Amino acid sequence: MTNLAITQSPFSQRFAASLRRFGRWLTRPQVILALIMLVVMFYMVIIPLYKLLETTVTWQLVDASRIDGAVEGELTLYHWTRMLTGIFGKIYTYTPLQHSMTIAIGTVLLALFIGGSLAWLVVRTDMPGRKLINQLAVLPYIMPSWTLAQAWLVLFKNRTQGGAPGLFEYIVGQSPPDWLSYGPVPIIICVALHYYTFFFLFVSAALMSIDSNLEEAGELMGANRWRILRKITLPLVLPAMLSGVIMTFSKALGTFGTPNILGSPIKYYVMSTMMRGSLAAGDKADSFVLAIVLIMFSIVTISLNQKLVGTRKSYETIGGRGFVSTPSKLRNWKNILLAMVVVFQLAVLLIPMGLLIYDTFLLRSGDFSFDNLTLQNWIGQPNPKYNDSEPGVLLNPRIWKAAWNSIRLALITAVFTALLGVLLGYAIVKGRGTRLSKLVEQVAYLPYVIPGIALGAVYIAMFSKQIGPLPSLYGTFALLVIVSIADKLPYSSRSGVSAMMQVGRELEEAAQIAGANVWQRFRRIIFPLTSAGFVSGLLLTFITVMRELSLIILLVTRETQVLASQTMRYIEAGRDQMANIVVILLILITVTGNLIIGRFRGGSLKKGLGM
Repeated sequence: MTNLAITQSPFSQRFAASLRRFGRWLTRPQVILALIMLVVMFYMVIIPLYKLLETTVTWQLVDASRIDGAVEGELTLYHWTRMLTGIFGKIYTYTPLQHSMTIAIGTVLLALFIGGSLAWLVVRTDMPGRKLINQLAVLPYIMPSWTLAQAWLVLFKNRTQGGAPGLFEYIVGQSPPDWLSYGPVPIIICVALHYYTFFFLFVSAALMSIDSNLEEAGELMGANRWRILRKITLPLVLPAMLSGVIMTFSKALGTFGTPNILGSPIKYYVMSTMMRGSLAAGDKADSFVLAIVLIMFSIVTISLNQKLVGTRKSYETIGGRGFVSTPSKLRNWKNILLAMVVVFQLAVLLIPMGLLIYDTFLLRSGDFSFDNLTLQNWIGQPNPKYNDSEPGVLLNPRIWKAAWNSIRLALITAVFTALLGVLLGYAIVKGRGTRLSKLVEQVAYLPYVIPGIALGAVYIAMFSKQIGPLPSLYGTFALLVIVSIADKLPYSSRSGVSAMMQVGRELEEAAQIAGANVWQRFRRIIFPLTSAGFVSGLLLTFITVMRELSLIILLVTRETQVLASQTMRYIEAGRDQMANIVVILLILITVTGNLIIGRFRGGSLKKGLGM
């Protein structure tokens, strides 16, 4: 054996040494975990994307029955040519894409103005009531974005497009113009009032981290307040603003509920509503082409934003966390601005809820008199004159089944996603700087840039029929769970990374020296120290899944209906009162879950977003 070892070539020796190093690398906990996470995410993200693309370049069964020469499974560019050229492409692709971009850009600008202004007032001025404003600013995000759309129609519905009038016409006696009732203006307002929370949280955190000495130095050099804001403050908060832009833009680009409620009645279609319409018509491949166009457009736009704003310059504060010690004095405007901010926030919350609650007691739409009030929609027995003979919502077993589906979907997804977030955070942080860590982080981020309804289309492509070992899950509750977990991976990984960054390496190394194995270290050290991040990720996921509509609207069936999809079903059937009761029930469950989960181990929405 000695002679054999001596006679080994230098190449063999190097190869054996490389194998030993590879073996030691492969047995590291973070490497094993990273590889497992990659396999999981490959199954949940990469394969579905491939199946989506494959469907668009092959003949489908429906094509073979209506197009001469079409053979199911053979390659073709028919669907791409059909959706991207000619008058058909203009109607079904380019015009809806233009509308989606209008909504997304308008939402970003309005949400940035509202959220950024509130953040500046709370952090950079001596305005009182900061704690109250902080709490109120988060609440709109808990409600479904399309709640505001429902309330908007209760107020501004007109006879031209909506049949029965809204409260505005009932009081004033004049129908509001179509542009106020439907179309891009109300859609942008409603979506922005929901997502301004992103900008408020991100910009607030950025402003609180700016060293006040930088701005004071600018004042000493003679710079006026506007120049300091433009040259010092704005560049420092720009990365935070970009984070808000990315999150808001991607969500607004693929939003379904609000454009469907406020756009479809006047045929103002966006990509999400057009995708659903194509799928409902049996044109699966055409719908998937729209999904890919939406995904690519989202990725390109977000990448350009990052390159233009986030990569060319790096801004850092010099003095650490130098919170502003000398906030701007509002003087006589202090109480006035406080009143305006609180009234605005309460109006966003209370007025919509008040309108929806009152509307639920109306027997006939459009008649807001006290004589028209009833409990039929809440607890009424089946009556052929009302609601297609369905009983009131609280006596309707279909609604309670949808409520149970919503709760268990949110809880199951929240637990699994929060756990995955901690594991992803461990794999990314412990392997920080390595190619494997970067790959895991990038793959986990991928669903972030895929609009929700497009991700739903991705999962239809993968699970609509059995493909090899992959089962057909369409129409099952399991599919809703899997797609929800995939959609929330970016948030959970971000929360996990943020929590794991606070755990010093020396703690785990000390436990390892003391003889603790991987499981013991994770159970006794890592998880207890990151439990706040775990709970925060669980909280964020529970809230977002409970009110999620765009993601699952293409996937739900009669047996897997949740409260969000049931709401839209009632709206499309013209049963607004029933829809409003369901959304109120949805909000009550979400708020209750938020209060319960938020009490454990310092969980918060802020931490859930990785802040």
